[in-house]
Amino acid sequence: MNTTKIPIVFWIIAGIGLVWNLMGLGMFASELMISPDVIEAMDEARRNLYEDSPAWLSIVYGIATICGVLGCILLLLRKKLAVPILLVSLVAVLIQMGYSILATNAVEVFGTTQAVIMPLGVIAIGAFLFYYARKSAALGWIK
Repeated sequence: MNTTKIPIVFWIIAGIGLVWNLMGLGMFASELMISPDVIEAMDEARRNLYEDSPAWLSIVYGIATICGVLGCILLLLRKKLAVPILLVSLVAVLIQMGYSILATNAVEVFGTTQAVIMPLGVIAIGAFLFYYARKSAALGWIK
């Protein structure tokens, strides 16, 4: 018999995390389906940044978003597997955002807010979701 009371904040955080990651998955899907017309309409600096992105970066982006969605679904299902899945998502986010911040001219193209502050926010949310899943496992909220 399971007597562990799950606080309402658990469901709120897991639900918001799922919505956040679904938005990321939607952005990933839209980037995969971007039309040549949209690319052509970009200013030159943005188009060059987009076209110079290595293919592996899209794979990492996909891993980050898919694992984020899956991890939050597993959290809502109260499955401990959420912990390693959210860790994979976090590592992928770190690679993706780290590359974007450190190895491109994104700051010149988009400005500091969009090229640094937003990616750091994405990293912080991914780190929090991983931390929260670990804490939930330690408290017996997920098994």
